[in-house]
Amino acid sequence: MANLKEIRNRIASVSSTMQITSAMKMVSAAKLKKAQDAITAMRPYAEKLTELLQNLSASLEGNTGGAFTEQREVNKVLIVAITSNRGLCGAFNSNVIKGVRVLSDEYVGKQVDVFAVGKKGGDVLKKTHSIIENNNAVFDDLTFDNVSEIAQILMDKFVAGDYDKIHIVYNHFKNAATQIIKTEQFLPLAPIVGGEAISSDYIFEPSKEEIVLE
Repeated sequence: MANLKEIRNRIASVSSTMQITSAMKMVSAAKLKKAQDAITAMRPYAEKLTELLQNLSASLEGNTGGAFTEQREVNKVLIVAITSNRGLCGAFNSNVIKGVRVLSDEYVGKQVDVFAVGKKGGDVLKKTHSIIENNNAVFDDLTFDNVSEIAQILMDKFVAGDYDKIHIVYNHFKNAATQIIKTEQFLPLAPIVGGEAISSDYIFEPSKEEIVLE
């Protein structure tokens, strides 16, 4: 049985640990708030940009919309699975992995490959899927330039005919405790649903064709 001195030392140790974890909690809360503000501020811009591209593509005549709007017979599908590099985050990663598997089941008999962004998704999905690339380094320096490189790789693969359809499976931030699993079609650009194309009365600079293609 521990003597009184050992009990006092243990109490002091626990108190010290509590102070450290309390400080870590404050730092984490500050970082989370900063990231949350960045996400919520960016979301309207991203949604409007997607809507704009869809409208522009729909308003172009013939095949002027370029390769990004080309609707082909689906034989080869690429799924981009966005997870984290670390675990201990509840169902954050497992929900994406589950979403990838559910989406794969929709393309039975087709070639379905995975482009993994994040170590956890790649480590699990490589057991059941063909992983063409596992990009873990992007989270070390999460900037527009680094993310745009991944987007360019995906666009090049679609234009080259390597894949007929590209989907992205990711967690949509709702609040600190809730992430909503999302599956979105990246390419080809999805047609407008329940909306009208942008009026031809607008003047675009550069031209609509250049905006869509670039």
